[in-house]
Amino acid sequence: MKNRIIQLCLIIAAMGLFVESADAQAKPARKSKKRTSTAKKTSTNKSKSGNATALTTAPAKDTIPAETAVLPDLNLGETKKSLRNDNAIERNLVKERTPLAYEHIREDDAVYRQRLWREIDVHEKMNLPFMYKADDDNGNQRFINILLGSIKSGEVTAFSPIDDRFTTPVTLKEITEQLIGKPVVQSVPDWAQDPDGSKGIMKDTTIINMFNPDDIEKYWIKEEVVFDKESSRLHVRILGVAPLKTIKNTDGSFRDVTPLFWVYYPDMRPLLARYEAYNGKNYGARMSWEELFESRMFSSRIIKSTIDNPGDVMIASYVKDPILRLLEGDNIKEKVFNYEQDLWSY
Repeated sequence: MKNRIIQLCLIIAAMGLFVESADAQAKPARKSKKRTSTAKKTSTNKSKSGNATALTTAPAKDTIPAETAVLPDLNLGETKKSLRNDNAIERNLVKERTPLAYEHIREDDAVYRQRLWREIDVHEKMNLPFMYKADDDNGNQRFINILLGSIKSGEVTAFSPIDDRFTTPVTLKEITEQLIGKPVVQSVPDWAQDPDGSKGIMKDTTIINMFNPDDIEKYWIKEEVVFDKESSRLHVRILGVAPLKTIKNTDGSFRDVTPLFWVYYPDMRPLLARYEAYNGKNYGARMSWEELFESRMFSSRIIKSTIDNPGDVMIASYVKDPILRLLEGDNIKEKVFNYEQDLWSY
């Protein structure tokens, strides 16, 4: 009996120790649960705050306009119309000229055809109308401004100078980049934040060149000479016109010229009929640009032809001397002239 009581007391003491150890283990578990829950709440709060930040930041990026690249603009000047009659007389006889249609030539009647490429230098005395800088109601009267203005308005299509067969149209942006180049970003002193320049603060500035019409000093003309046996006449039909940009060296000396674009001349005829060319001898006896080209009232030299030219190359590629090039061009012109004259017999 006594032994049983002792065993019962030992069992009760063991159970008490077990309960205390269980309570001791349970309390830290509860604390850890609280900590983990707190950590979870903290992590969720962080993630929620992160998502909230992302959600608030993303629309801000979308709403802020991105920095657009500065594009060069072909500034041809503002066209201002006269509010009064800017002439001593009332000019109302011809307000809208229409060029005459070309005479039709049958293919069977075209017994002789040759193609010529000519170069016009605006500094020659006969070509001074190409340099006339005055403004009129329809804009600047310089020929390059007329060409660029018609391309800018969409009246005429410009073609790439890679070939002269009018195969690849070019945009005004491409022409502008060839004329004035792409914008250049340079670092310049920031005088607003550093007036005396002692801190050396710099800022980026975009430099855009301005279009200078004086850089266009030459033009190429592509034409075809056709002898019509029905009318016994030698017709000259202009096919295309290309302005040339002068390229200079770093010291300002002349380097070379390059064509900017080609324009199909028959498309230009209705437009050129509305612009009058300059006449230094008599301002009242002015003709339209279309009449100037059709009447051959310009001076040029032949730079290429299809006569004895199987390689389809320029004269400058096989004649290096400039004087001999002029003589070779005159020789080609004489061959065309002699063909027509040799057909006549007296």
